[in-house]
Amino acid sequence: MERGSSKHGTRLDEEMKQEVRGNVQGIAGGRAEEWKTAEPAGEDQPEASRVPNADALASLSRFGTYIGLSSMPGDREALRRGARTLGAPDDVLADLDRLPEGVVFHTVSEIWAALGRGPGER
Repeated sequence: MERGSSKHGTRLDEEMKQEVRGNVQGIAGGRAEEWKTAEPAGEDQPEASRVPNADALASLSRFGTYIGLSSMPGDREALRRGARTLGAPDDVLADLDRLPEGVVFHTVSEIWAALGRGPGER
């Protein structure tokens, strides 16, 4: 087995250090190389701006922000109490008031479906 040195000379070490300096230090231009940019979506892939139901997903996300996990599983009254505690706006509280009485919900998706806005998980 040969035991030679595998180190580079100082000149080559300095050149190699300069090549990666932008990446290591996060200097502007370090990520500007063409090979590092993301490729555009293929012809058969939807673009992010064309995703159907993007507004519905945003509405569901906003609604879910005010449904506390400590309220579930829960009925209309428990969900409303939890939403009030989380500072839910009037429109969210009004939606919760529209839920059927006596039904216990386990997920935000079930609540959303009961409001007639999407498929449920039941």
